[in-house]
Amino acid sequence: MSMKEQLIQGLSEAGCSKETAKRIGILYEAGSCDEVLCRMKVLRCVLIDEMHESQRRVDRMDFLIRHQEKQMKERKRGQGHDEEGRTETDTGLG
Repeated sequence: MSMKEQLIQGLSEAGCSKETAKRIGILYEAGSCDEVLCRMKVLRCVLIDEMHESQRRVDRMDFLIRHQEKQMKERKRGQGHDEEGRTETDTGLG
């Protein structure tokens, strides 16, 4: 496999569209190494932005899970349940 083909394959595996990977491969073949690096760095920034957005969604989901768990515990306590969900009768207290 040629260096150009390896570059295109690597870019595709990194999430670049086939068209973008091919364009960068053409630049590589033409010897425009500075332009290749520039475009690869831009694409890397896009990936980093996507990763940060994904992390924000995970953080939000974690918050919602903790909030829901807290509400469930408070509801159980209000109904006479302990931490494990047992009633006072189950624990011998009622």
